[in-house]
Amino acid sequence: MANDLDTAHLVALAAALGWASGVRLYLVVFLTGLAGALGWVTLPPGLHVLESPLVLGASAVLATIEFVADKVPAVNAFWDGLHTLLRVPGGAILAAGVFGGDQAQWTLLAALAGGALAATSHAAKTTTTASLAAFPEPVTHTGVSLVSDLSVPAMLWLAFAHPALFAVALVVVVACMVGVTVVLFRFLRALTRRLLGRPA
Repeated sequence: MANDLDTAHLVALAAALGWASGVRLYLVVFLTGLAGALGWVTLPPGLHVLESPLVLGASAVLATIEFVADKVPAVNAFWDGLHTLLRVPGGAILAAGVFGGDQAQWTLLAALAGGALAATSHAAKTTTTASLAAFPEPVTHTGVSLVSDLSVPAMLWLAFAHPALFAVALVVVVACMVGVTVVLFRFLRALTRRLLGRPA
């Protein structure tokens, strides 16, 4: 799919970059840049910087570190806390880059939507990680982490190849994430109250 992206693809790509950045920011940067550098897709001008060898190399290293860190519960909790400051603005910047500076209204809307989607997926991921910390068994934690790893390339591919299907998938995924975040937040609150000896 090396042809130029139409409006539907651009909107889908902006949404995908925003959402996926809240899950795996560095993997998003690496995969998007690699797809452009190898000619699999024609990236919008605002994302051409992702194709540079320096950005590809740095994002590959950071994505590898994140992949390993996410499999260790104690390290993952620290990593997610640190990246609360990076994933949301990262998603906003990448989504805005889809439209560059030539379409100011679309750029602003993409930045706002990308940041909101990144915040949603990051909140769901962080809440899930915190909840899994209550269960020391490592298999479940690793399994959830691998699902997160695989969801990023799957959603990016869907946005490039089938933007209409991606839109449906995104609505379902975001709705599920919001539901999971609410349920797990209540679980964590009840668990904290129990540990502190307070009534739930």
